[in-house]
Amino acid sequence: MVLSFIIVRRAILTFQMLSIFYVIILAIIQGLAELLPVSSSAHVVVAEKLLGLNPSSPDMTLVLVMLHTGTMFAVIVYFWNKWRTTYFKNGAIFQTFAVQVILATVITGIVGLILQKLIEKFAFRSTDKAEIEQLFSHLELIAPALALAGVLILFAGLSERRRLLPVRDEEGTEMTASQSGLIGAVQGLCLPFRGFSRSGATISTGMLAGVPRNRAESFSFALAVVLTPPVIAREAFRLVKAHQADPTVSLSGAVVPSLLGAVFAFVAGLVALKWLSGWLESGRWYLFGIYCLIASGVVFMLYRAGY
Repeated sequence: MVLSFIIVRRAILTFQMLSIFYVIILAIIQGLAELLPVSSSAHVVVAEKLLGLNPSSPDMTLVLVMLHTGTMFAVIVYFWNKWRTTYFKNGAIFQTFAVQVILATVITGIVGLILQKLIEKFAFRSTDKAEIEQLFSHLELIAPALALAGVLILFAGLSERRRLLPVRDEEGTEMTASQSGLIGAVQGLCLPFRGFSRSGATISTGMLAGVPRNRAESFSFALAVVLTPPVIAREAFRLVKAHQADPTVSLSGAVVPSLLGAVFAFVAGLVALKWLSGWLESGRWYLFGIYCLIASGVVFMLYRAGY
């Protein structure tokens, strides 16, 4: 009896260690990829499949929510001084910035919600209570989304290099309402599709619309801070519903690994942001597009291999 208890206890501890180990791996991937224009969702989904995890399980939903929370705080810490000196200098500048963020976010919500409803209606026509998240683990959909993001980033980067424009300071050009609205619309297109990098698409759109690279970067991540809380709330609500439908689904069992994952995602996110800024300032944005195209091919091969 005692021996059986020891064996079971060791098995549980081993499982917990493996779970935390997996969460740390996913947190590092999330932290690095979320804040680079290469789609963190695509990278995390592929990693989960390679690790034998189920991306759609309720406990993994909680983990991913906390990982996004960690990267959200990384964005706030990294950009705070830049936002404070750029957007919070006086009331008029802050008001303009707030209006632009609200406008872009509202347009994101409208475009994203309409697109979500259309997908759920036509892609899941024969499925009751279908949710857009059911598409997120399909590698055959992630691969073309990565390719599309890669083409957009590559086009924006090469266009910027061919113009040979000097890197202007953030104060050099003020964003217009049409520019912020366009960025918000593109962000809405990214929401339903894993692989279509939100940061890559929005920063590239800003660059193509004539927004200075530094301003496009900081504005894109400001939108991410606003967008993350409702996304977290949605995923948390889905987890609670899953628990209500099936009481065996544990809510507390994933709390510690999730919190640990958020810490690692926060640290990895800060490193990724520093790297991203360096690549933007050196005019190598187009290389992220090349990476996305290569990643698209790898994901497609994994799909063909049965993942």
